[in-house]
Amino acid sequence: MSTSIITLLVAQKLNDENYKQWKSNINTILMIDDLRFVLQEDCPQAPAPNATVAVRNIYDRWIKANDKAKVDILASISDVLAKKHENSVITKEIMDSLQSMFGQPSSQARHEALNSIYNSRMKKDSSVREHVLNLMVHFNVAESNMTVIDEQSQVCFILESLPKTFLPFCSNAEIDSLRQFDAREMTLKVRIGEVVSVVAVTFS
Repeated sequence: MSTSIITLLVAQKLNDENYKQWKSNINTILMIDDLRFVLQEDCPQAPAPNATVAVRNIYDRWIKANDKAKVDILASISDVLAKKHENSVITKEIMDSLQSMFGQPSSQARHEALNSIYNSRMKKDSSVREHVLNLMVHFNVAESNMTVIDEQSQVCFILESLPKTFLPFCSNAEIDSLRQFDAREMTLKVRIGEVVSVVAVTFS
């Protein structure tokens, strides 16, 4: 990846107002690097043990191009969005997800974000980290569509969405990013310096 492309990805990251321009930049970068076909073609089936060299080459080319395109896209979005999508294997799935968040008419996007926030409940045995990341994304989408949810309300929505087997502790502190200390404790930044530490407990 050239220095100019890296500079473009970092300088023009996806935000609340630039989805169309960001998508245009990404498509241009993928086209220049001959990677855009991974957004247009399905992943080939994994070749059989007796597959020809030509079949293997087609599969390997798609996989390598998909991995490179994914790196470019994750580098051009926020840390929260990157963490949400880092486990997605197919690049097109990431682009489709971002399209659903930022590419819809504002009223529809706002309605869907608020609906997800109000009805969010963490599923049994699911990851706290992924659940909180999803809520943070919905907060960002709502704000980008003219509905600002204040810091205290964000904290309340997160805590209310957790199962009763989780005990929340709130304190004021400043951290730079989401960090998971272990499987049972997490600290996250909610806007400006508001920290929520969630610890799993078992009630007798």
